[in-house]
Amino acid sequence: MNYETISTFATSWGLVYLMVLFVGVAVYAFWPRNKDKFDKAARMPLEEDDR
Repeated sequence: MNYETISTFATSWGLVYLMVLFVGVAVYAFWPRNKDKFDKAARMPLEEDDR
């Protein structure tokens, strides 16, 4: 194995890995079951807390 072989492998499969990771994060973020959790997190900075 030389540098060019490793570089080509990392470039092609790295792109596939990052695309799969992106799709996974997007599916998690837009999954209907997570809507309440994200809405609550979005309102957190606006809530007053007397600690």
